Amino acid sequence: MDPDSIDNPRIRQVPAIRAARLATADDFSYINSMTFLQRIRKPFRFTSGNVTLILIGVNALVFALTSVFRDAFVYLALIPGAVLRLGWIWQPFTYMFVHASLSHLFFNMLGLFFFGTAVERSLGSREFALFYLLTGTLAGLFSLAAFALGGALGVRLVGASGAVYAVLLAFAVINPRARIFIWGILPVPAPLLVAGYTAIELGSQLLGAGGNIAHLTHLAGFAFAALYFPVRHGVNPIKRLASGR
Repeated sequence: MDPDSIDNPRIRQVPAIRAARLATADDFSYINSMTFLQRIRKPFRFTSGNVTLILIGVNALVFALTSVFRDAFVYLALIPGAVLRLGWIWQPFTYMFVHASLSHLFFNMLGLFFFGTAVERSLGSREFALFYLLTGTLAGLFSLAAFALGGALGVRLVGASGAVYAVLLAFAVINPRARIFIWGILPVPAPLLVAGYTAIELGSQLLGAGGNIAHLTHLAGFAFAALYFPVRHGVNPIKRLASGR
């Protein structure tokens, strides 16, 4: 087995994240004396669960629900007009569990399974759940603002892609020397894959290519994941990706 492949169970961890596991509440004498940054970086107790599989199960359940009850699709998708005019404020969160088709669901969940399980093993289940849900929600809020400013109030945004793209970046930051095998035969370094996806999404957004694919939401997922690491863990993702360590 290639030690740098995604299949390697002994996934390397970001030093700052590994160190965070050893921290406890005793590190801070008085909770009220914590700085804002200390509060943000206070680590969860490391747990090893199955958050990735739970997320996949929830996505599958919601897909089944919206396939049977079409009104549920409208209530759970992100529709800027519904959020701003009807007060459906839950939609920037629920949209990431809704998918337009079985293939849409399948490919998003395939990416979540391959990259999410590896990231969850490194961050711990609680940290991974926070990372996934927060970056997905922030990508939704950013998309909501962008669509609203552009006057596209009737757009229906669905899919876990924003959160999955965030997980892809997290995998590359934690494993900057990992190689991902495209189609199972072509090895691509994880940082190069992230850079390639970013370039494709940015180009597609600027050129208006890709039909109804929400390229802006994908880019937002990358961006918020890149912010998460320095804010939450004190890790510079750009430096990690560039240096490989």
